[in-house]
Amino acid sequence: MNYFRSSLFVPVCLIILSLGAPLSYGDLAEEPPMNLTYHNGALLTDSIGVNFIWYGNFTASQKSVFTDFINSLSDGYVKKEPSVATWWKTLNKYYDNTGISFPTLTLGKQIDDNSYSHGDSLNISDILPIASSGPQQNAINVVMTSADVGVEGFCISRCGLHGSGPGSSQNRFTYIWVGNSSTQCPGQCAWPFSQIDDGPSTAPLVPPNGEVGTDGMVVNLASLLAGTCTNPNGDGYFQGEPETPLEAATACPGIYGKRAFPGYAGDLLIDPATNASYNAYGVNNTQFLVPALFDLTMFGCATTV
Repeated sequence: MNYFRSSLFVPVCLIILSLGAPLSYGDLAEEPPMNLTYHNGALLTDSIGVNFIWYGNFTASQKSVFTDFINSLSDGYVKKEPSVATWWKTLNKYYDNTGISFPTLTLGKQIDDNSYSHGDSLNISDILPIASSGPQQNAINVVMTSADVGVEGFCISRCGLHGSGPGSSQNRFTYIWVGNSSTQCPGQCAWPFSQIDDGPSTAPLVPPNGEVGTDGMVVNLASLLAGTCTNPNGDGYFQGEPETPLEAATACPGIYGKRAFPGYAGDLLIDPATNASYNAYGVNNTQFLVPALFDLTMFGCATTV
């Protein structure tokens, strides 16, 4: 994995909303002209393993949702469109003219920490040590905390974060934390699958994988993966202040389909059997809701539908 520049921890607050997904450029959201600036720093590249640390209590079916999502990022596994892989390829444009190759993300190791090694009430400073239990080269270590785990700032200022570990430029690894908000703040961190806490009153959508907390985590994981690859150390692509950056997905909050507006996720696909809302197909006949990604060539938020 190629890293450049210093090690900078970059928290990303997803707070209430995320975004929507790439492709149909006629569907770009109506927004003021803007762009994300490349600050000539690190972008993730080469082959990278996405390793899960299951902190707390996760069922096998919950785990499979997330592992299916990671496997869906690879082109060729899913024949139906719009696909998760096509959504992910929107980030390829961030690598144009940088001399850095677009990374290949694959499912890596899975580590169970159902003994709550740091307790069930975590400080932000606990996340890096937990993430460090995974591989530390060519890695994105994803700490997933279950619904019974409290994390400093969770539901108040963040639904997840990403950062990079210590070490030399060649040995540094990246990490992500995402929390399950189902019992703590689904209106903050699992919209549009739960009634929003503060904002327009609209009926929540049916989650495609059957659980509000799990599908909300998928949205936040997707957003953070995009930020991790394109701004791993705080000197990649972002707009605004490095401490509170707008990144590839967080630049498009609340947008999942065309005609999205505050309180309305956009025009999505509906499964006729379950009435679930989604905008991307994955492996094993899965369906996902993925956030919009900022399209650098179209200067707007692009969605899959």
